[in-house]
Amino acid sequence: MVAHASSRRRAFRLALTATLLGIASGPALAQKGGDLSGVWQTETAGSTVRIARCGAGYCGTIAATPGPGLDSQNPDASLRSRKLVGVQIMQAGTPSGEGFEGSLYNPKDGKTYSGSLTPKGPDTVEVAGCVLSVICKRQTWRRMR
Repeated sequence: MVAHASSRRRAFRLALTATLLGIASGPALAQKGGDLSGVWQTETAGSTVRIARCGAGYCGTIAATPGPGLDSQNPDASLRSRKLVGVQIMQAGTPSGEGFEGSLYNPKDGKTYSGSLTPKGPDTVEVAGCVLSVICKRQTWRRMR
């Protein structure tokens, strides 16, 4: 009877340890291993961005935007009348920590910033655009299903 009880305790401890390890590592695995490809809703302006694999990282192009959707703030005057849908605004090709680093184009001001793309879960990603790698603006984008 003593051997049987110790077997059950050992099995229980093993199951508990496996469960705790699964809970602790689940979010990290989802962040690192999840594919970010898909259509994402931006936090502001009602735009959606299609993220797809691009080399070792990801690229993002505008899939939809409200209003006339022109690249009116582009520093290149010849591009100011182009439609934003289809314009690549993100190139996050360098793996870094749990995410990717690269550049982000902001059509609202026509500037390109250093940026990052960091998964926060299977359906959320943090997008950050930075000036001098110090002053950053962040948005949380949500995957559209």
